[in-house]
Amino acid sequence: MIARLSVTESATELIRELANKHGDLMFYQAGGCCEGTQPQCFEKGGYYPRMHDAMIGLAEGFEFWIDRDLFDYWQYSHFTLDVLEGFGPGGFSLESPLGKTFKVHYRLFTEEELANLAPVKRSI
Repeated sequence: MIARLSVTESATELIRELANKHGDLMFYQAGGCCEGTQPQCFEKGGYYPRMHDAMIGLAEGFEFWIDRDLFDYWQYSHFTLDVLEGFGPGGFSLESPLGKTFKVHYRLFTEEELANLAPVKRSI
């Protein structure tokens, strides 16, 4: 199966640092409002996915959820979770006090990849 999500080395290092400090984590990428479409990192249980949101994979073992409407738009794209220096548009995410912000890079799946995509988990 083709993964829908991958994580850069720099994002992996930051996730490990945050997990050491905060314990189990989760990621959520909303479709707008205050945080735009920036992925947010929370302590597990610090945010509850809405009905029919999509969990597209694991980032270092932690669930990565996407807003249902945003997933409908990006369902044919691979997500690469990365991290940048600087303060993102939201500020609610656990990496914000460290002067960093998570970012997703997208690319469209090939036809061959689309035929073998890993399934998503939907919240109820």
